[in-house]
Amino acid sequence: MDLGIAGRWALVCGASKGLGLGCAQALAAEGVNVVMVARGAPVLEAAAAAIAQASPAVKVLTVAADITTPEGRAAALSVAGGPGTAFDIVVNNAGGPPPGDFRSWDREAWIKAVDANMLTPIELIKATVDGMAERGFGRIVNITSSAVKAPIDILGLSNGARSGLTGFVAGVARSPLAAQGVTINNLLPGKFDTDRIAATLKAAADKTGKSMEEIRLSQQAQIPAGRYGTPQEFGAICAFLCSVHAAYMTGQNVLADGGAYPGTF
Repeated sequence: MDLGIAGRWALVCGASKGLGLGCAQALAAEGVNVVMVARGAPVLEAAAAAIAQASPAVKVLTVAADITTPEGRAAALSVAGGPGTAFDIVVNNAGGPPPGDFRSWDREAWIKAVDANMLTPIELIKATVDGMAERGFGRIVNITSSAVKAPIDILGLSNGARSGLTGFVAGVARSPLAAQGVTINNLLPGKFDTDRIAATLKAAADKTGKSMEEIRLSQQAQIPAGRYGTPQEFGAICAFLCSVHAAYMTGQNVLADGGAYPGTF
């Protein structure tokens, strides 16, 4: 299927590895020029080089910056030609806050989580949607978490911050932007084989006294698909949401979890 987005420009945050990298790879494979943002320059440059080699027809640019800071956002938004006006696609993604016990989190921990996982996506939406609307095409995909639908006890910082973003998106996605060709959707990953799952496995192991491998096998057994997802699978879903074929989908929370969530709604 031709997704109809070749030649467009995408900003992909947290793109050096994991789910963000999967999204950047999938978009580049569809002919989308990609600006990849991440904090670690060496890993970012290596990831970008691999994408450029696999998709030589597209432009792959990098910004080594912390997207959760005003300076990082300014650097990212200036790359493709002017503050936020040149991006047709934005994939919002920032590292999730650390797991733990809510009793140990102070105000600073909460503010940091909200800054990264709620306010940063909102700032990038604000910076790009008007340009998208003027051009009659825009796709914003926010990578959140399956915990928005089924909260995870040790991920309380993430539960709270991402749920706030979900509420915001539910309103703005249904504003007049929807009639101007701009869609805003949330993509909710369940358990994917990334560094993030390794961190949560360690936290669960520390809490229960079980080994990480024991917990891994137990978790996979509870997923109807019988395994963790891959970043490439996740990226393919993201690319579809960014396509011309997803123009009638906005304000949605798209769950990708191998069937783990047991609810009907």
